[in-house]
Amino acid sequence: MANELDEMTGPVMEEGKDINVIAKQIPVKVGTGSKVFEFFLWFPLIIPGLIFLAMKVSAGNYLSKLQQKIQHDASQIDNYLEQRVVILQNVAKLLDKAVNFDKETFTEIAKYRSSGNLNGEAQGIESINKAINIAVEAYPDLKAHNEISDAMQQNAYLQKEITAAREVYNDSVAQWNRDIFSWPTKQIVAAKRGYTTRIPFTTSSEIKAKAREVFF
Repeated sequence: MANELDEMTGPVMEEGKDINVIAKQIPVKVGTGSKVFEFFLWFPLIIPGLIFLAMKVSAGNYLSKLQQKIQHDASQIDNYLEQRVVILQNVAKLLDKAVNFDKETFTEIAKYRSSGNLNGEAQGIESINKAINIAVEAYPDLKAHNEISDAMQQNAYLQKEITAAREVYNDSVAQWNRDIFSWPTKQIVAAKRGYTTRIPFTTSSEIKAKAREVFF
């Protein structure tokens, strides 16, 4: 028997194909066969019906816990996003101070460099260096440049945490979408409760377009 998917003979989509998350919730439904299945569990014996009833209770509890886990995972993403906003706000304030400081300092340095006689202006350069040290020591925000560097490192760390948290969220959503269609127990319970599939994390079309740009 030949391979159903044969990479040697194609067909090949030369133009490529982008991947998108389908933002559609699919409701869980059960047919007549599931109802007949449950009916015959009770007749002619009651014990199988009671066992299946206990299984449905257990499945219902499981889906409720999984639903809460998805909420927790989503909240964790919001937590990291909030921390990142606070850090970036602080960076913006520090940069405002640092940029003004740098402008004044490097304007003076550029003036000495443009003179073409750095050796003759060594005293002036040294006086600028001393002024920088004095200004940094007197800086009320604990050396702004170091704080900016630390804050940007925290920002990079939080971005990684946000990405990881989104992966955890997507894993939980994928688990939910599989389990609610796990017949018979979970699917029957999910259908009776009116559950639907959940949509995983998806980025905006604007971000996708930016990802295709050349940054360097």
